[in-house]
Amino acid sequence: MTILVTAAGGQFGHLVIDALLRRGVAPEEIVAGARTVSKADDLAAQGVRVVPFDYDTPESLVAALDGVDTLLLVSGSEPGARLAGHRNVIAAAKEGGVGRLVYTSLAQADTSTLVLAPDHAATEEAIAESGIPSTILRNNWYIENYLPNVSRAAETGVIASSVGDARVAAAARADYAEAAAVVVTEEGHEGRVYELTGDRAFTYAELAAAASQVVGRDVAFVSMDREAFEKAMTEAGLDAGTAGFVGELEAGIARGDLAQVDPTLARLLGRPTTGLVEALRAALPTRA
Repeated sequence: MTILVTAAGGQFGHLVIDALLRRGVAPEEIVAGARTVSKADDLAAQGVRVVPFDYDTPESLVAALDGVDTLLLVSGSEPGARLAGHRNVIAAAKEGGVGRLVYTSLAQADTSTLVLAPDHAATEEAIAESGIPSTILRNNWYIENYLPNVSRAAETGVIASSVGDARVAAAARADYAEAAAVVVTEEGHEGRVYELTGDRAFTYAELAAAASQVVGRDVAFVSMDREAFEKAMTEAGLDAGTAGFVGELEAGIARGDLAQVDPTLARLLGRPTTGLVEALRAALPTRA
């Protein structure tokens, strides 16, 4: 079996390959697809084949997928501009005869009101239309998404947001990556859509309390309305478009789009998911 992991030069794809190697997959059975191959030099040093793989350059895709049995398509990183690239990869996988496709989607992608959801829902539809046997991994938020908030809180003592008392069922990036490695190496996951979350959803007030433990000072959660929050972001230097995007993202969180807890991630891992404080400490070791 040959497994190609896309975006291997990024954090998530690299973590998946690390997890595959820990699970005993031979390096020669793994292909690391990267837009910038030099970012995967350490994988090449371990015997993993690294190939150019740019979602927006279709000619790089079919050659890279030659002989690949299972493809893990890690979603692109540019909201609103990634669907075309995803479709390129799906088309190349179909042309190349890939036997199975696994995609990292978004929590409740088909019903979510999050501004990020349409790209993921459309990608899921394109995968279904392709006829390639597939598994959809609908990842909730990464705990690591809050690292900038926690880093600022170390200086300011504040985490500010417009989400109110909404909950987020986030999990550590490494947990999602390990689950992806499980799915691509085991049988029986074809045709499944998995909602992957942490074992417990937390409020931003609880995030602030966790940050207090990690950074070693009191951190308070300050709840703001959307208008005040966006104004604060622009005053901090963000352009209006970006501030509006973040405000809309937080509005979706406030509506509860990331609140639902599902036990599937822990089941795939065979253990509890990594806790909030532990994940933050791992990501900010100098703050431990």
